[in-house]
Amino acid sequence: MYIYKAGVLGAGLMGSGIAQVITFSGLPVVLRDMNDALVQKGLGTIRRIYEGRVKKGKMSAEELEQKMALVTPSTSDADFADCDIVIEAIPEEMEIKRKAFAALDAACPEHAILATNTSSLSISAIAAATKRPEKVVGMHFFYPAPVMKLVEVIPGLQTSQETVDATVSFTESLRKLPVRVKECPGFLVNRLLMPYLNEAAFCLQEGAATARAIDDAVVAWGMPMGPFTLADELGVDICAHAGRVMHEGYGPRMAAARVIEKLFAARLFGKKSGAGFYVYDDRPDPMPATIAEVQKETGMKGTGFSVERLLYPMVNEAALCLEEGIAAPSDIDLAMMAGTGFPMAKEGLLRWADEVGLDRIFGALEKWTKELGPRFWPAPLLRRMVGAGMVGKTGRKGFFEYVQ
Repeated sequence: MYIYKAGVLGAGLMGSGIAQVITFSGLPVVLRDMNDALVQKGLGTIRRIYEGRVKKGKMSAEELEQKMALVTPSTSDADFADCDIVIEAIPEEMEIKRKAFAALDAACPEHAILATNTSSLSISAIAAATKRPEKVVGMHFFYPAPVMKLVEVIPGLQTSQETVDATVSFTESLRKLPVRVKECPGFLVNRLLMPYLNEAAFCLQEGAATARAIDDAVVAWGMPMGPFTLADELGVDICAHAGRVMHEGYGPRMAAARVIEKLFAARLFGKKSGAGFYVYDDRPDPMPATIAEVQKETGMKGTGFSVERLLYPMVNEAALCLEEGIAAPSDIDLAMMAGTGFPMAKEGLLRWADEVGLDRIFGALEKWTKELGPRFWPAPLLRRMVGAGMVGKTGRKGFFEYVQ
């Protein structure tokens, strides 16, 4: 199936970013939202992205206008009637998405693929709101869509192979890197990222280190930004919502650190609200009092901090993903580098783990399980690999094989 025209439902930052990516590839796109003011705001976002390219000398003003002409503003699903694919980018609430997909199902041609940009919700449950579940697929772009290369392609239980293949081809035509991921709460990257962000929050609330010290240590290790800078950029509310979806899906090991829930309850969502883990306006820093309150409630304080305490749980979750067939080792490494900025010098999460030694990681997880709780419980696959001597590079086999 070839895609000649696309649609995007939702003209917010993510939706307008996806629309810009589509026009940059040369395809026309319908950008639709609830009212004209929202659509015009989205058009403004697209124009600013292209103006940035003009200023850098990467395109001419004439080319900018040619790209903008590819966008059709809309406030009606009826304008999707000749689209070959429609990508939904609206709020992360299941009932809102199901209602939207039922409407898209009625408005779009029979052959059209209906894709959702959800970062954590069930593709299968969204597809069940339509009469074409075989044509519904997850197409998860990462923020900001014009910059980030990774796109997770997630089939639901009834998604056809034809739909998956067409979505992968379309993603490649947008100059993005598609990684096919088996459906699960959080999919791949967010599922691996949540234990990392959550453990950073546990370290903070337990007084192991300050937010700034943790962020600085992680950046010094090689990540492009620290976990708290990232959470404030993404939105603490978004992180809290994704965390709840994964807690529901995976149980106690994904239970959110209490400091995250307290920030959410206080509507301290990060940069967009003026304060989160850091303060961005002239208000007093609420974090010291919040940490003191959490420590009084939990009785946990004075634990130790290391960058490994944040990173090893990601390796453990990746091992669980391998057991469940969520993605292949090479795809996990590609997704982590393209989706989170995991340093290319370390060749990806699992290759880095092989370099560190899986026996070392396993030992640390067992130690922290005893000291800090069952969220560190080693994955069965990791336990079996260490028992078999498959400890990484030194054993010539770990997540990958090595020739010496």
